[in-house]
Amino acid sequence: MVDTAPFEILPAQGGRTTPLVFASPHSGEVYPADMEAAVCERSLRSAEDAAVDRLIDAGPSEGAVLIAARIGRAYVDLNRAPDDWDPVLIADAPEGAASPKAQAGYGVVPRLAGDGRPLYARRLTLAQAQARVAQVHAPYHAALAGLMTTTRARSGRAVLIDWHSMPARATNGAVDVVLGDRHGTSCDPALTRRLRRLFEAQGLVVGLNHPYAGGYATQVWGRPGEGFEAVQVELSRALYWDEAAAAPSAGWKRCRTAVRRVIAALCADPALG
Repeated sequence: MVDTAPFEILPAQGGRTTPLVFASPHSGEVYPADMEAAVCERSLRSAEDAAVDRLIDAGPSEGAVLIAARIGRAYVDLNRAPDDWDPVLIADAPEGAASPKAQAGYGVVPRLAGDGRPLYARRLTLAQAQARVAQVHAPYHAALAGLMTTTRARSGRAVLIDWHSMPARATNGAVDVVLGDRHGTSCDPALTRRLRRLFEAQGLVVGLNHPYAGGYATQVWGRPGEGFEAVQVELSRALYWDEAAAAPSAGWKRCRTAVRRVIAALCADPALG
């Protein structure tokens, strides 16, 4: 049973509007009681995009609407397809090939925590998993769809910036930011180039599409021919977060300042290219 609103929407402020829609689908910190996880809180929260919603909270003041999840990723993953079932976890999952992510334990209802520990000492029923999707995943994506269609109607173009974070080990510490545009198909390539330049101007090392080319939301909204574009942005948590203390690190202020500068520069140019 989900008693908390599954997401929060912060509209653009001061009459400023842009074609940008910011999303933070993995920064939620609330875990409903019916989850009954078999791991400690630290393990439970290890898959979160810790504090990403706080890193990007300048978006609305610069003219970008922001939608941020409130329910934790371990309960239901908002960047997976709504039927991406893991048959190892879900006892009566429909027959059919599971996605590689689901096979690895990270389907729409994850089996494993971010640190690889099993989240449950039991299996779930399909009805239980579907209830989570209905209560959290479906309303979030309905709200995101509303923001994207409204933005396109107003601006002629809607651009989703899907903000995430990644452990430093994902790139062996060699890359600070990964931009995922599904290998140049989910947005105008000029937008990817501009984002890369903006992050590099802050002294950050930027990679493209490896190991993250863009997940479910990027796939759904990466349709430039229809006026919808999407880019997934992965920020290394080594820039701003102390994993051991589960708190901002000494780099927090510097990282937040860098992200705010990127956001301000991106929002300042309506062409975005």
